[in-house]
Amino acid sequence: MTEQPTGKLDIEAAEALEKQYDTSLITRDNGAGLARALYYVAIAFAFYHMYTAGFGTPVDHTHMGIHLSGLFILIFAGMPLFRTQSALEYRKNNWWRWGNVPIYDWVFAAVGIMAALFLTLSWTGLTAFGLDVSEQALRQGDPHWLDLIFGTALIILVLEITRRSLGIILPIIILVFIAYALLGPYMPLQVLKHPGVDWRQFINNMYFPAEGIFGVTLWVVSTVVFHFVLFGVVAQRMGLGQFFIDNAMVVAGKYTGGPAKVSVVSSAFFGTISGSSIANTVSTGSLTIPNMKRLGYPGHFAGGVEAASSAGGQITPPIMGAASFLMAEFLEVPYTTIVIAAIVPASMHYIGVLSIVHFTAKRLGLQGYPKDQLPKFLKIWREGWYTVMPLIALLITLFSGYSPNMAAFMGLTFCIIVGFSSYQKPMTMILPAAMLAFILWRVSNGAFSPVMGGVLGGLLFLSLMHKGQRHGMRALFDSFHVGVQYALAVGAACAAVGIVVGVINTTGIAFRLGFMVTTSARDMAEVLYAVIGWIPLEVFAQASIQQFLSLVLIAIACILMGAGLPTTALYIMLVSVAQPALSQLGVPALATHMFVLYYGVISEITPPVCASAYAAAGIAGANPFRTGVSAFSLGIGKLMVPMVFVYAPTMLIVIPEYFTWMSFIQVSLTCAIGIFAIATAVSGYFVAPLNAGWRFLMGFAGLMMVAPSWESDVAALVFAAPVVLVQFRARGRSTELVRADGEQS
Repeated sequence: MTEQPTGKLDIEAAEALEKQYDTSLITRDNGAGLARALYYVAIAFAFYHMYTAGFGTPVDHTHMGIHLSGLFILIFAGMPLFRTQSALEYRKNNWWRWGNVPIYDWVFAAVGIMAALFLTLSWTGLTAFGLDVSEQALRQGDPHWLDLIFGTALIILVLEITRRSLGIILPIIILVFIAYALLGPYMPLQVLKHPGVDWRQFINNMYFPAEGIFGVTLWVVSTVVFHFVLFGVVAQRMGLGQFFIDNAMVVAGKYTGGPAKVSVVSSAFFGTISGSSIANTVSTGSLTIPNMKRLGYPGHFAGGVEAASSAGGQITPPIMGAASFLMAEFLEVPYTTIVIAAIVPASMHYIGVLSIVHFTAKRLGLQGYPKDQLPKFLKIWREGWYTVMPLIALLITLFSGYSPNMAAFMGLTFCIIVGFSSYQKPMTMILPAAMLAFILWRVSNGAFSPVMGGVLGGLLFLSLMHKGQRHGMRALFDSFHVGVQYALAVGAACAAVGIVVGVINTTGIAFRLGFMVTTSARDMAEVLYAVIGWIPLEVFAQASIQQFLSLVLIAIACILMGAGLPTTALYIMLVSVAQPALSQLGVPALATHMFVLYYGVISEITPPVCASAYAAAGIAGANPFRTGVSAFSLGIGKLMVPMVFVYAPTMLIVIPEYFTWMSFIQVSLTCAIGIFAIATAVSGYFVAPLNAGWRFLMGFAGLMMVAPSWESDVAALVFAAPVVLVQFRARGRSTELVRADGEQS
């Protein structure tokens, strides 16, 4: 008899698990007094961003300076210089340590705040304290000595908060770029040489707005990304996470390998709101992994299923780990364009994971949950419908053409109303009343259409009518505090990556790297063509081989550079470095941006650095490396799909010059069938067990089917036909034996 599945999401337990595997959440014990002060600083930081999203953001350098100031305070006070056990434990206050924070960290935070806000103070000139600093427009290209001091300090301190929150890898990458900018004339390869810049010009480019730290990366993270990370955490704590899991149980729980399919479906649901694959992994994995092991899945496979599914959340629209908003900003296209383009590729990833899960369950003889152990669909929606109201408000605002930060404001406000306000508690009705006044004000000044105002007003009244649990003010503040903790590492990383973008714009290194990639691919293609050029197919022509090898080299670079970075930061860095190389190959701009995002996110499940897989392995009690290998094999669809939409951009739907209904259906359908075939090879089962030879044939046929051409599709059918024939004969013999045994008994 299958044990009763555990189906209740324990938020506190999930957070404890996240802190084990997400180093950006590990903070020192500051003692009661300072911990309380930092708690309210984080709350104020969250509400500042929420207010600016709804009522208007200050001028760019001011807003980004305030955002950086909050990061400096919370990271330097919360994260020690070295994350040792003694540094995390509380020690008594003395003259050089207060609240377990050494005096040098207080100095770092103070200097960081001054550096972040100096541009605001001196924008129109500064003559106080005996200084004579001209307005910023006149200092552009000729920075004042104070700009040099504060700019240098800001670069150092931004790298330091990135190191403390994410580790050493990203700062090392950025230091390499800085060295390249300063030492251009001394580069060993001629293709990499450039005149170089001195430190004065470097600070001018990195410190002043438009490029560098105060560039588009920090602007987008402080006006959009922060808000959606916050929304994901608050919405989950207000009940949306449990609602997703319950619906996943209804959708997938009764089928073969039910708990694993619940893991895939619930992770896909979570991916629509989550900005962190680790958070996704532990939130759903704390429920689904024990159930998978209880049913009979090996621990490493159970962890791999959860890691692969959760990493897929970063490519799942509408939020895509907040990268979708950055992509729309960089490409200067409507946000809805990005969402539509991402639908089919994300679906292919989940088709791959679900197929491998299904065939593995068939091979192991694993069943789904008994019907009496599954939640009832009508009961779930009757009791939890209200939890989805914030997401509906957010999506309606987004798809009506309003800004992402306004959509996040709506989503967050509805989260608070749903989770906090009640007619039975009159004082809690202040916020809904204020929200209604806000909607009417926006309608009166033309910012909202009357239809939009009516829809949001109707959602507001619906959000108050539920009979579900209301939370106290403390729970509300706790959710905002946790959301800020998640956003700290993302903010630090995006500020630091701004240096990479600034160096690329200053030196043009991205185009030089693109030339190196295409040249290396050409040399390798010449060698390969000499071996396989006799094959009379266009795919084996030298130009085709060169293009494919270029894509492979870029994909490998994206996976290596993306290791351990938040989705938004890795996307910004990769698109700055790799996009020029892809554009040289004639790939459409949208396809290049999607390509680097997909391969960057794959690093989450690529051993040896695969944070999501390590988190899942910890829950499963399995070997981390083996879990990472399982996750990587389960994510095989995500590995291949970017190649498909680069060669056949019709899959992305929104590029008119490539899209026709016939080509779209052909490419998408054959890609899905190919991924399905590869899933049988990975799992070793189709309708009967597959031996090594048949697995190889099915895997090769799947690859040929995924390739977007009629010739490769025909070749795939030729390779797959004998395997399918043998499989159905083997199944027929097995059925006859079972029938014969039944008759004899």
